Amino acid sequence: MMESQLWQDGGGGVARVVVVHGVGQEYVGRRSLRAPIAAALADGVELAAAAGNATGRTLAPDDIDVAFYGDVFRAPGSKGEPPAPRSVTDLTDPYEQALLEVMAGAAARDEGRSSSAVTKAPTPRSLQRAMNILLRSSFLPGPVAERFLLGVLRQVRRYFTDDTVRARATAAVGARIGSDTTVLVGHSLGSVVAYESLCAHPDWPVRTLVTLGSPLGMPTLVFDRLRPAPVAGRGQWPVGLERWSNLADRHDVVASVKELTGLFGPHQPHPVPTGVKPGAALRDIAVDNGWKVHDVLRHLTARETGAAIGEGLVAS
Repeated sequence: MMESQLWQDGGGGVARVVVVHGVGQEYVGRRSLRAPIAAALADGVELAAAAGNATGRTLAPDDIDVAFYGDVFRAPGSKGEPPAPRSVTDLTDPYEQALLEVMAGAAARDEGRSSSAVTKAPTPRSLQRAMNILLRSSFLPGPVAERFLLGVLRQVRRYFTDDTVRARATAAVGARIGSDTTVLVGHSLGSVVAYESLCAHPDWPVRTLVTLGSPLGMPTLVFDRLRPAPVAGRGQWPVGLERWSNLADRHDVVASVKELTGLFGPHQPHPVPTGVKPGAALRDIAVDNGWKVHDVLRHLTARETGAAIGEGLVAS
């Protein structure tokens, strides 16, 4: 197939699988993300099938699409919200400070180190210690890690505090869902966008949700700010959803709470709530992504992810 044919607008309302990307994608676009994501996802499904963990037909390019919302975080030139801080010493927003502390605490616990750097009242010294913990962790290796992380903090905070950003992000998901879309995949903050979009649209044909490196279980900063709001400590189960697989690398500090089963499901009281299929379940699955613990492509090429997506494709 010629390149001009392969990368047409594919997926426009007909994709079987839609992927919602995570943070840090404000300088790309849907098509530029779709190429590597579609290839990695197809590889994961193929590897799972070869291992006997999934069956189903080979995915074609038009079977996979990306819901792109990164542009909501791209400032229009010199206008709009000021750019993210250049260093942790410039970090003044309470939400961003708290999020940094939570992630640092998760990194410290994961590596068996003291989490005493995390305090209830962040100070410049404690924030610097928190940043140092993350920079030395397996989560953020590299010379530009601090600037990247500060941008991540800003984007997460804006999603949860700016209704316009939130509405535009969820609308981007809706724009890619079609009558054939039965599997929705959300990575990082994209898992929150995917979850909230599903809850708001019970009429969608999506029956399988796959979350990768998800912060959905993070108390106070994420879980308690979800829409719809949790009730009695439990998140709402999206109407019509039949299966949910949540995958996380054990070193991933974004997925600070790696098991979502106790927070979201399965919701199986008697009688079964309206819209919830009997037997609907949420599974927490560990995955090894090497040194790129949060990377979406490594998540998608994992056999475990391919099996979860393949299962949804077969069941549809």
